[in-house]
Amino acid sequence: MNVAIVDSGVANLASVENAFRTIGVNTERAYTPGDLEKASHLVLPGVGSFEAGMARIRELGLEQTITALASTGKPLLAICLGMQLLSDSSDESPGIRGLGVIRGRCRRLPDSVRVPQLGWNLVKASPSCAVIRTGMAAYANSYALFSAPPGWNEATTEYGSRFIAALERDRILACQFHPELSGDFGLDLIRDWLSPSVTTLTGPSRNGNQIAHIEIETVRSSLAGGAGVRIIPCLDVRDGRVVKGIQFRNLRDAGDPGELAARYEKQGADEIVVLDIAAAPRKQNTRIETVRRVRSRLHIPLTVGGGIRSVGDARRILEAGADKISVNSAAIRNPILLTELADAFGRQCVVCAIDARRTDSGWVSLITGGRERTALNAVTWSRQAESLGAGEILLTSWDRDGTRAGADRELLSAVSTAVRIPVIASGGIGNAKDAAAALRSGASAILAASIFHDEDFVVGDLKKYLQQEGFEVRV
Repeated sequence: MNVAIVDSGVANLASVENAFRTIGVNTERAYTPGDLEKASHLVLPGVGSFEAGMARIRELGLEQTITALASTGKPLLAICLGMQLLSDSSDESPGIRGLGVIRGRCRRLPDSVRVPQLGWNLVKASPSCAVIRTGMAAYANSYALFSAPPGWNEATTEYGSRFIAALERDRILACQFHPELSGDFGLDLIRDWLSPSVTTLTGPSRNGNQIAHIEIETVRSSLAGGAGVRIIPCLDVRDGRVVKGIQFRNLRDAGDPGELAARYEKQGADEIVVLDIAAAPRKQNTRIETVRRVRSRLHIPLTVGGGIRSVGDARRILEAGADKISVNSAAIRNPILLTELADAFGRQCVVCAIDARRTDSGWVSLITGGRERTALNAVTWSRQAESLGAGEILLTSWDRDGTRAGADRELLSAVSTAVRIPVIASGGIGNAKDAAAALRSGASAILAASIFHDEDFVVGDLKKYLQQEGFEVRV
């Protein structure tokens, strides 16, 4: 078996390669038509913009080869932007022609929900599907196909309205979600796509990765994002080790980042955030080896921040295995960086981290690991960050960080009302009630460290509590 992954230039290739490596399959990156022709299986991944993805494919001279091989029945797996590139066109890039393997136009998700969709949502397979099965998967998209063309078997989901989660025809499998970041559900799907013997595999996933609290037939889309809220353990890293303190002071060792990431995924974490807390104050870059070590143990989305000051810095972090990058100090000092990052990698890849401290007149933004106070109002900055290209806000109450005194609900409410993108609540989460209160204040996700590192909660227990409180969660 020879699996070739197209280097579309805007893909999280390390995550895709790691998924295949986990199931015991070696891959090679493809850059030429010959690379594709000699392969037994093709993978077309992608993140970022439709225009950039098509430009890269044409630059490599792969357009005709991909369409020709797809027509011959060679196994092809398209992921996220890769699926959109197989279509005729996308409203994201008017006038840009797609590969035309899937007839149809990609349209933007509705304004009734927070866009981009970041998190876990349903994959509901139709009875005719041979490879696609029903379960939960990780999404990061602003555009999608809203109907299946004739001749394709479909899986659907809902986020504001119903859209296509995946399509299959013969040995072509196109996923709007990220199977490589969807835990056991995604790994099973990749195995089934690789297997020539798969003929009828419908129904629930073998791994039990199902929706809690709601019936599959009545998935409710919400401003919180996806079919459920996200629980995100945070790994604050210094010199390659996870540390924890209060406002980044009095730090204590909390363990190895790779080991902790794997533990939290097993407990049910929806995503992992790694923040190199020493990079900005020391004017260093995030340690690439730390990112690689975490990615090698992880099969869910990974966000990395700390010391990212340019598109080049971000590219190195993404190539090492991150799926999203987080910027704080550099974005405040150079706001156009958010636009540059969004143009290069797509809005869904860009997290603007905001450390906010309460004042008599509201909240101000802090930089350099909380060491410097700016005159920039945190709520105003969140709105500007969205307009510049941020796809998500990681909002930390500096007054509450590490204190376990509960989230700053007023701050969360103010920022969540000001923006239309997802907001992650960070700072002060000391127990399950604090998490529920933060979600009711408008957060799409909860980021916490101490309660998990100190083993006051395992992720699954927190989710069970939230489920009992009426929140939709992935279990």
